[in-house]
Amino acid sequence: VPGEVGDGAACAPLLRHAEQLDVLERLDVVLRNVWELRREVEELRSSLQRLAADIVGEVRSHLEETQKVTRRRRFPFPRERSDSTGSSSIYFTASSGAANTDDGESEGGYTTANAESDYDRESERESEEGADEVSCETVKTVRRDSLDLATEDETHLVLDSSLEEGLGQLLQQADRLHHGDEQEKREGFQLLLNNKLVHAEQQDFLWRLARAHSDMCEVAAAADEKRSYASEGKEEMEIALQSWDQSAECHQWYAVLCGQLSEHESIQKRIQTGYVFKEHIDKAIELKPEDPRSYYLLGRWCYQVSHLGWLEKKTASALFEAPPTATVQEALQSFLRVEELSPGFSKAGRVYIAKCYRDLGNSSEALLWMNLASELPANTKE
Repeated sequence: VPGEVGDGAACAPLLRHAEQLDVLERLDVVLRNVWELRREVEELRSSLQRLAADIVGEVRSHLEETQKVTRRRRFPFPRERSDSTGSSSIYFTASSGAANTDDGESEGGYTTANAESDYDRESERESEEGADEVSCETVKTVRRDSLDLATEDETHLVLDSSLEEGLGQLLQQADRLHHGDEQEKREGFQLLLNNKLVHAEQQDFLWRLARAHSDMCEVAAAADEKRSYASEGKEEMEIALQSWDQSAECHQWYAVLCGQLSEHESIQKRIQTGYVFKEHIDKAIELKPEDPRSYYLLGRWCYQVSHLGWLEKKTASALFEAPPTATVQEALQSFLRVEELSPGFSKAGRVYIAKCYRDLGNSSEALLWMNLASELPANTKE
């Protein structure tokens, strides 16, 4: 309304009621289309990931077949081997036929023997000598075959053991780099990426790759990079959990990546992710009840839920029938369980214990745990 009209002037609506309904309907259609498009993109992404896995499997099978053919060519069979083996029984038949005749010769049997063999044809004695030679050649051939088969089996075992040994060394190096500084974390991430094609079907490799994505999410400075690393790692774990649902580490790092990704999303999405986080941490504890990291993550979740703000609580109540609930006491029990399983596991864990005691009004215990936390080296940003 123009200023000169005065404060008492009535404001005319920009759109009539029917036009407002029309606009709302159009917005609803647009939102549905966007939602369907997003779902189709997710399905396409899943299809591409499955296709990539199939291609990797086919390439690996082709490489194995190529290695088998190469090993066979390394020990070529003599061309006359099959002829000697096939003619040895016929040769013995010719010799027995000759023994049953008066003149020491069996026309039919001896002709067959000569048709199937290239040995001496001059006399019966030379035929018998040839038979002995063929018999010896047959024995040698069988021995050579067995040696060839043994060599191929041993080669398979050597290849398998070398792959396992290489994977073991790779995982040890990845664990060492994970506990290093930012540069070492980057090196560990790149190391695992470079070996993904070879070990993409190994459970211990995949959850470490997801852990490396989590490390990169912490190391990255830009928000879009953090979101990208967390999203990619979460997708890796979604694929892994389809095959290894009974892996505590897979559930644990899936929960971590969900939490990191939710930091860049709306309140509604964060609350929804909270349910997923709790579900997978509970599963990890069920599968591996002696892992202190799972109890540390559960304590973090309980502490954050117990300190939800008014807006977050109202949003949770409006969106979900049963909003997440947790108390400071529950968080404290989880952090104390960490210290019970692995004393000094985390400097941040001891700080959280001090926070819990402070919130519960126990200042002396809070001061004690802050002093205990100060004794540990600060090897993380937190």
